[in-house]
Amino acid sequence: MTAFFWGLATFLLVNAFACLWRAWRGPTVVDRILATNVVNSKALVVLVLLGLAFERSLLLDVALVYGLLNFGITIAASRFLETGRIRGSWQS
Repeated sequence: MTAFFWGLATFLLVNAFACLWRAWRGPTVVDRILATNVVNSKALVVLVLLGLAFERSLLLDVALVYGLLNFGITIAASRFLETGRIRGSWQS
């Protein structure tokens, strides 16, 4: 079963390079943000797979924190792209 996890993790990492290419060559900023988010999501899945392969729950905790950071950074970048500022009108 660990060979399956290693194979899947390798496939996802190779596939992530296509997304990195899109992030580098993306015609718009939205394409770059989306490609970066996909790469981060693939890295999260690889962390989970490695945690299952090595039977280490610490990697699952790291993946959870990494996913929350990925979500927060994507929301902040999208808000900055849409409005030009991070702070909302409800903040002083």
